[in-house]
Amino acid sequence: MVSRAEILVHGSADDVAEALAARLMSRLVELQRDARTPQVALTGGRIATKAYQRIGLEGRSSAVDWSRVGLWWGDERFVAADDDDRNARQALTALSTLPLDLGRVHPMPASGDGLDLDAAAEAYDAELGQTVFDICLLGMGPDGHVASLFPEHPSSYADGRVIPVRSSPKPPPERISLTLEVINAAAEVWFCVTGADKAAAARLALSGAGPLQIPAAGVQGRERTLWLLDREAAAELPPNLGPRGVL
Repeated sequence: MVSRAEILVHGSADDVAEALAARLMSRLVELQRDARTPQVALTGGRIATKAYQRIGLEGRSSAVDWSRVGLWWGDERFVAADDDDRNARQALTALSTLPLDLGRVHPMPASGDGLDLDAAAEAYDAELGQTVFDICLLGMGPDGHVASLFPEHPSSYADGRVIPVRSSPKPPPERISLTLEVINAAAEVWFCVTGADKAAAARLALSGAGPLQIPAAGVQGRERTLWLLDREAAAELPPNLGPRGVL
């Protein structure tokens, strides 16, 4: 996995957000040239949301046919649909200017949808079906967690494709998450990681740590694994990981 990871270091967190937005729009255009409907798993977090805001501002003038983009989520907080903590709420607010086909938008169930946590995870698994992501976006926590798969927590070794997460180390305690089985089936996985508090976890993830200790270390896209980092997050990376530069 380590040999296949591509590492791009940007000067600041804002630069990472801008790069993520530009790369995503460009890649969607490429995928749609083959008359495909790209399937994308979105992530939450401040930098990803800033990228979505940039896409919301610039996306209409791009060559992307937004009515032919499938949107999914890698994890979600099991709270009310109108809760500002919802990853889907943050993303869809930022992307509200785009002519999305809402039939292709697949938020995870919310706590007020009439399903308990287990049933909500099962429902999303059924909705996902045989979908394979062209691009799966991920953040990473300072502890190395991805989606809602936490180090040495039942979430990091649970069976299945979409799982209920209880007693999350990071609030809120109840969540829904894709597992590595689904994430690693994606053609491309793009990490978006910024801040000095992520530096140690980035080093471990890219240096062969075990996925139970650092879930991010267990992630590998089928065709591409891309890490977009700022200088602070990349500060502890060893030189043997290959050439990289500040963009």
